[in-house]
Amino acid sequence: AQRLGAIRMLTAAIKQKEVDERIELDDAAVVGIVDKLIKQRKDSIEAFEKAGRQDLADNEAAEIAVLQAYLPARLSREEIAEQVKAIVAETGAKGPGDIGKVMGAAKAKLAGKADMGQVSAAVKAALTG
Repeated sequence: AQRLGAIRMLTAAIKQKEVDERIELDDAAVVGIVDKLIKQRKDSIEAFEKAGRQDLADNEAAEIAVLQAYLPARLSREEIAEQVKAIVAETGAKGPGDIGKVMGAAKAKLAGKADMGQVSAAVKAALTG
């Protein structure tokens, strides 16, 4: 029942986006929706645990497991760091002021392949360290 609920929620989110934007979503857009739903579930888990509702947190964790099955394989932290180094070299970024430029290039290259939160952390580390 939990699996079915998670899948219904995912299909509803995809259809909603298609109706709102009057387009048919490509794979990258669907991956973005799945990522967003997983992030929402993680935020909910945090809130439920703070409120002492472990039962609800467990439900959210189960939904995350179902949603992750629909994501392509992700790059590891090491692979992300390598990609970010290459992007920094390509863009000629020198310091923290260039984070926006590097993130734009990284998003274009890594969206759907890597957790953008990890990419952001790697970009900041590469440009400040």
